[in-house]
Amino acid sequence: MSTVAGGGGSVLRRKPIEEIDEEKTGNKLFKSLGLWQLTAIGVGGIIGVGIFTLAGLVANGGPDAAPVGPAVLISFLVAGLASAAAALSYAEFAGLVPRAGSAYTYGYVALGELIGWFIGWDLLLEYTAIVAVVAIGISGYFAEFLAGFGIDMPVWMQGTGDTVEGGLINLPAAVVCLFITWILSRGTKTFGRFELVAVGLKVLLIVFIVGLGFFYVDTDNYTPFLPSGFGAVFTGAATVFFAVFGYDAMSTAAEEATDGKKHMPKAILLSLAVAMVLYILATLVLTGMQNYQDISPTAGFASAFQSVGLPVIATVISAFAVLSILTVMLTFLLGVTRVWFAMSRDGLLPAWFSGTDRRGTPQRVTWIAGGTSALLAGFFPIRAVADLTNIGILAAFVVVCVAVIVLRYRQPDAPREFRLPLMPWVPAFGVLASGFLMLQLHWETWLRFGIWLVIGMLVYAVYGYRHSLLNPNSPRHLPLRANPRPEN
Repeated sequence: MSTVAGGGGSVLRRKPIEEIDEEKTGNKLFKSLGLWQLTAIGVGGIIGVGIFTLAGLVANGGPDAAPVGPAVLISFLVAGLASAAAALSYAEFAGLVPRAGSAYTYGYVALGELIGWFIGWDLLLEYTAIVAVVAIGISGYFAEFLAGFGIDMPVWMQGTGDTVEGGLINLPAAVVCLFITWILSRGTKTFGRFELVAVGLKVLLIVFIVGLGFFYVDTDNYTPFLPSGFGAVFTGAATVFFAVFGYDAMSTAAEEATDGKKHMPKAILLSLAVAMVLYILATLVLTGMQNYQDISPTAGFASAFQSVGLPVIATVISAFAVLSILTVMLTFLLGVTRVWFAMSRDGLLPAWFSGTDRRGTPQRVTWIAGGTSALLAGFFPIRAVADLTNIGILAAFVVVCVAVIVLRYRQPDAPREFRLPLMPWVPAFGVLASGFLMLQLHWETWLRFGIWLVIGMLVYAVYGYRHSLLNPNSPRHLPLRANPRPEN
């Protein structure tokens, strides 16, 4: 057994970078993703529900929040600025530790097992919830699409009673969760090809929307620009935040990249840059075409084109919005399954979860996560689930930004393909910005988050601490030595 940084019996034991080669432990994932496929996965995870659903929701305010109006543009910029600091930290780690797990693995390497556990446990819930949020966003556009053909979806299947009077379940959202689970279960190579094509169509759609919508912008709709003040803008930034961090879920696929150390940092930065340009243009057009008070909180662009007398375009947008938002769901479902797989392979969760099939796909966690997201999408309102995802991701960003500072000074000579600039100021800003956005979230969100972490602490105390592969006395060592690739 090799020496463990931090002590084999300590909850702060750290996974040594020099021993993190996935070829040496447990099941393996297949390498099949190049730079452009990785970038497509990142763009696919970032762009989607932010433009097609959350931009309208935050601008309008919905039933339980103050309207942000045209200043939703500033909300996206604030969220994007905070995200950029974290993206640089992720890029440095991705070029140093190209392994499945993303923030979980980074925290494990730099700050120790307990911190890594909490972030991994956190991401299991957050990524699953994000899939559900995006599915809820799809259902609104699906209803608009059917309406374009004169078909009214039954009220009982349009959403829960909290969002639709007479609603029982958001059936389209639940079904689409199961559909994308099936796609991901086909293997990373198939998934990568689908993502590349779907993201290309998505970007073309957004460029078309922005280009056409520009001719219908009425500058009077930009007044008042700040209908509820800057407080609402910052609250809106906290809500839209998960629309600007899909690259972190993409980084969970580092182990499946053909050259993770070189390609992952580039893909992270490229995907965020492309997304922010499109977000800025799209929010300007959306709030310029229709007064923020009239924008649909569930299908913003469809309602905007309806308002200017282009119902056919609204129907086309609704159809393509469903396709494009699918890529977001795929990216984050990929994220939760790879974090779950990594935690299981490291011994913190039962080995059964890290079983893979002949394609190198962890089928068990894929279907469990997909089924859970279907339940959340079917029975919970979008804002409650969106806020829950944001607090978890913001917490992960805080940990990654702290971890990159710690590791830079603890191991300054470790081989890094990318070194973030202005150390430690950039990651320190990421910590402050992410912490500030966390404080904008409702107390109920903090309560749910706290309950989930307490459950996680109990699971770690009962199982994870004892079975961790960094524990010299772990029961997992004997089967690993006898059979380095556990049976599926």
